Amino acid sequence: MIRRVVLDTSVVVAGLRTRLGAGNAVLRLVANRRLVLLATPPLFLEYEDVLKRPEQRLAHGLAPERIDEFLAELAALIEPVEVHFLWRPQARDPNDEMVLEAAINGRADAVVTYNVRDFAVAAARFGISVLGPADLLKKVR
Repeated sequence: MIRRVVLDTSVVVAGLRTRLGAGNAVLRLVANRRLVLLATPPLFLEYEDVLKRPEQRLAHGLAPERIDEFLAELAALIEPVEVHFLWRPQARDPNDEMVLEAAINGRADAVVTYNVRDFAVAAARFGISVLGPADLLKKVR
């Protein structure tokens, strides 16, 4: 059973871009506490950085104040993860390392990402599933 997840930044971004997509449905599962969202401080700061970029603000159409409100609500739902061990390098993309570290140190059941291929081999070494948002929805519902 998938209960404890780490969201790749792409899922958070996609979740704010449209209410109709799988990313948004995953965020709603977190909001309804059907999933436990795990994150480290650096990963949460990446969420903030990416959501506030000008090109992202154009895509999701949210004012900076609304982004801050969303991030505050998201932070209240997160189970914080302390990184006790750095496992680098594990992923092909160095930007994916903090997602994997949150998953490994937080004992996640799954990493949820739109980029399954980049995470699959490294996550499998630690017994962590890697799922796209639509696949996660099938398993949770």
